[in-house]
Amino acid sequence: MEKLIITAALTGAEVTKSDNPALPVTPEEIAISAIECWEAGASIVHLHARDVDGSPTQDADLYNKAIKLIRKECDLIIQVSTGGAVGMTAQERVAPVALKPDMATLTTGSVNFGDAVFLNSWSDIELFAGEMKYYGVKPEIEVFEMGMVSTALRLAKNGLLEPPLHFDFVMGVPGAIAGTPRNLMNLVDSLPPGSTWTVAGIGQAELSLGVMAILLGGNVRVGFEDNIYYCRGVLAQSNAQLVKRMADFSRELGREITNPTEARSILRI
Repeated sequence: MEKLIITAALTGAEVTKSDNPALPVTPEEIAISAIECWEAGASIVHLHARDVDGSPTQDADLYNKAIKLIRKECDLIIQVSTGGAVGMTAQERVAPVALKPDMATLTTGSVNFGDAVFLNSWSDIELFAGEMKYYGVKPEIEVFEMGMVSTALRLAKNGLLEPPLHFDFVMGVPGAIAGTPRNLMNLVDSLPPGSTWTVAGIGQAELSLGVMAILLGGNVRVGFEDNIYYCRGVLAQSNAQLVKRMADFSRELGREITNPTEARSILRI
């Protein structure tokens, strides 16, 4: 079994400092949190940016500032979000891809997201995939529902994605696929041969699905974007605390952790 790749999703678009005061918001805070996660065992950092008032933004300058601060200190794989926040235009969302990060997320369908709709039309999906291909950015296919795997295969058939594909199963968002072991097994079974995958369990699903992914040979995403608690009713002290717990679990189960160089080799970046 290959070593485990841990992704740290530091900030997201919905969580605020009132939810967890340790949430990193400024480029400087995001960079510090990323470096702490690297030291704890993460190989990939998944980035969202925030404005000075804490609201989500896809401002490429803010992304670039955080990326430069991270790259100055470590060799983490940089993955930017093209999800942004619900309601943003496709042009806003895709802007950070032009910075040529190592990776970017590519959501291959629309989905209910709590009380809102995370809209991804076919033309928007083609735009995102085309920009990633143009700039040489590795897509991480974000899957919130089973049908999104089929859409990714359609993109590959049309030449917009190049195998082997890498998927991230985001499970437990209200309105999307539930974070259950049965659903994870169905998603894994739906992938084409040679694919790699990560699971991002939302809330209480983070720990159980993460451990399951370790045992199945998949990879794990943790962090405040998905879960702000260490255990029931106890806020996590940092993103790095969540990374370290998953790294410790993996080692206890006999599976070592990648460094960024090894993760690049596995993902063919």
